[in-house]
Amino acid sequence: MQEYILTLDQGTTSSRAIIFNQNGQIVDMAQYEFKQFYPKPGWVEHNPKEIWSSQASVAAEAITKAGINGRNIAAIGITNQRETTIVWDKETGQPIYNAIVWQDRRTAAFCNALKSQGHAKMIQDKTGLVIDAYFSASKIKWILDNVDGAREKANQGKLCFGTVDSWLMAKFTNLQTHATDVSNASRTMLYNIHTGQWDDDLLALFDIPRSMLPEVKSSSEIYSRTATTLFASKIPIAGVAGDQQAALFGQMCTEPGMLKTTYGTGCFMMMNTGETPAKSTNNLLTTIAWKIGDKVTYALEGSIFMGGAVIQWLRDELELIQHARDSEKLALSVEDNGGVYLVPAMAGLGAPHWDQSARGCLIGLTRGSSKAHICRAALESIVYQVSDIVKAKMADTKIQITEMRVDGGAVANNFLMQCQADIMNANVIRPKVLETTALGAAYLAGLAVGYWSDVNELKKLWSQERLFTPDMSKEQREHYIKYWQKAVERAKGWSE
Repeated sequence: MQEYILTLDQGTTSSRAIIFNQNGQIVDMAQYEFKQFYPKPGWVEHNPKEIWSSQASVAAEAITKAGINGRNIAAIGITNQRETTIVWDKETGQPIYNAIVWQDRRTAAFCNALKSQGHAKMIQDKTGLVIDAYFSASKIKWILDNVDGAREKANQGKLCFGTVDSWLMAKFTNLQTHATDVSNASRTMLYNIHTGQWDDDLLALFDIPRSMLPEVKSSSEIYSRTATTLFASKIPIAGVAGDQQAALFGQMCTEPGMLKTTYGTGCFMMMNTGETPAKSTNNLLTTIAWKIGDKVTYALEGSIFMGGAVIQWLRDELELIQHARDSEKLALSVEDNGGVYLVPAMAGLGAPHWDQSARGCLIGLTRGSSKAHICRAALESIVYQVSDIVKAKMADTKIQITEMRVDGGAVANNFLMQCQADIMNANVIRPKVLETTALGAAYLAGLAVGYWSDVNELKKLWSQERLFTPDMSKEQREHYIKYWQKAVERAKGWSE
């Protein structure tokens, strides 16, 4: 009987299930977009029950479309939107509040207070992270402080916290499992990436009971087996990684210095730094990439909040395009950006600026500016943000970056990829399989159950689809970067 790996890819705007074969190729997939909630400006929430129901339904749909059943699935891998915070009742499994999404800014003032109280160095030393509302810790505290009876129940050991991977495992195993992997734990701002433990000092600072926290495991091992009626057989859940770490593994960036950027809702650049955490002096994040066996691999990451979401904004809010794919044609309909720059700081600025009070800024408009110029400026804004992180990474690591592997939905846009190569003055490599986030989770799960023998076997499965090489003069590049930086300065500090 032929076997496959099923990946549950739970993202910020949709839940997907993808079935991979032994060659790392997609057999079938299903996707469901779920509702986004914006209760107040800067707040972003999801319904945890809809996250679960959508993920369960696409898993069933993908298996049905492939003409197989649960007995054909060797293992399940899970990859997820990171930092998004869910708290549920330990006995009933009922969420006590909506999921607070990684993009949510409601705890920005609290995080600023922590900075002013002098906690930044301690937190960075222990977690590798900068203080920001992006991470889970302040979101958990907000739920405990603002949901009736939550703190009392937490103190009684009756509540569970989890990132989305933990929530899905709990639901797929009928609450028998409360676990996460090291990559997701390292994004909570509660996990010490050096000791490999939840940190008592951080738990005290955020006033979070240890009893709420999941057990932390490696990224590639059998966590549990499914216990729902969704599958006829009990399938091992055997690989878990946050979406960006999974993409780094799926791109086979397994050697120190190798680099990938995922162009999803946000943009996330990650560099493998090997078995030693590299501390950043340029506002990048030190994080755990994965743990396989007893070996922990670290990474240096730059996070951008508005990547592909900029294209969604053009489509849904401004209604300049009907479909995301239309952005490329519209951008190419003009010779250049016409001096128009968009700083997409709708949720603040991430790396390397980390300005929670920055807001979106469209600047350089003249009477001749058209929707094509605005569209082009929007796509270019993604490129400039990524290039800012490349510059910070080179400063931190003293490594000259000459190539970058890319993945995510937006990399199908050839204009965007060529522009990226031009502005960062380095090769951009697009692989044949773009679903590298899901693929990375599949690889981690497959390794745990012997579906693949080792990483060397996986390396042979990676292949290039297209290479984009720089084709822009130094003068042009410096001109565009100069005006981008001027625009960023005007967007900073707006909401204070």
